[in-house]
Amino acid sequence: MKVAIVHYWWLSNRGGEAVVAAIAELYPEADLYVHVCDEALVRKTLGEGFKGLVVTTFIARLPGAAKHYQKYLPLMPVALEQLDLSAYDLVISSESGPAKGVITRPDALHVCYCHSPMRYVWDMYPAYLQGAGRVVRALFPWVAHWLRVWDRASADRVDHFVANSSFVASRIRKFYRRDAEVVYPPVNVTSFDHRRERGDFYLCLGQLVPYKRADMVVEVFNRLGLPLVVIGEGELLDRLKAIAAPNVQLMGRQAFSVVKDKLETCKALVFPGLEDFGIVPVEAMASGAPVIAYGKGGALDTIVHGKTGILFDEQSNSALEAAIRACEAGQHRFDVEALREHAAGFDKAIFQRRFLEAVARAMAAQRAPPPQHAEGWS
Repeated sequence: MKVAIVHYWWLSNRGGEAVVAAIAELYPEADLYVHVCDEALVRKTLGEGFKGLVVTTFIARLPGAAKHYQKYLPLMPVALEQLDLSAYDLVISSESGPAKGVITRPDALHVCYCHSPMRYVWDMYPAYLQGAGRVVRALFPWVAHWLRVWDRASADRVDHFVANSSFVASRIRKFYRRDAEVVYPPVNVTSFDHRRERGDFYLCLGQLVPYKRADMVVEVFNRLGLPLVVIGEGELLDRLKAIAAPNVQLMGRQAFSVVKDKLETCKALVFPGLEDFGIVPVEAMASGAPVIAYGKGGALDTIVHGKTGILFDEQSNSALEAAIRACEAGQHRFDVEALREHAAGFDKAIFQRRFLEAVARAMAAQRAPPPQHAEGWS
């Protein structure tokens, strides 16, 4: 069986790339297709076991694509449709940016692992447009309309959808009118030590962009005066520097060794955004840290209220402050072994087994004979 893996872009290692790397371990002879990538990083991440080709679309040959690839978003559907995948029996697309819109052989199986339908053209479109510059605000409504039409049409090219959370499965139903089975993404649980002595500081970790609501966390901790460490970079960093009180430490982007140390020693992770899944909370629980999270989206699949964390039901300063005060008051007792055991359910080996099972089910469905219709007219 000849296999192709289609990913949107690969210029850094984040959650989507971790999923593709885990899938590539299952299909080491597969070829990888991306719009643009850092091939040295890709090869290093996939390791010597990966024997396939790394192929880019024409997007990679456009001026400044390695740095400004997102500006070529309107061209990506065309780029995908130019790929010749006629040699492949199984095509696995990794969808968050445009990836699933490839054209496959009629008898080939196309399985899409969907991290999320493109948020910036669907439910998060108003927030994206509000934060964009003047030129983008003028042009993007026209681009977004075209992308929505194409995105909905290209969903029909997928034979079987796999979602990374129940939340994403519900969005696939809403925007594509398709069912999806849920296979949680892989987390390297064994990379973290859950038995270290915990400190007295809280941790906020992730990209500093508006929808992740790090600003809300800083405002609440300014008021409470409790120690907070913020790790991450993004457009909100300058604003956070301007408002942060002395009890808030802004560390910017940090190496994995620093992130690992803070996860293993923080009192709790604060996770206030609405996320598709959220690998960071699972990493925190693998490190023995409970998670204080907004109780919607992917957090509902990963956090058990009162056992592995505290869920607050409103994205507001008052709701987050109440959750922090509940943690400080010891209203819930968190056992590090229970946290670790819960996180182990998201380990890479479990992801790989469940993904292979999903592909096997899709293959069986594709090979099943068509339904028989009664002869004649009633």
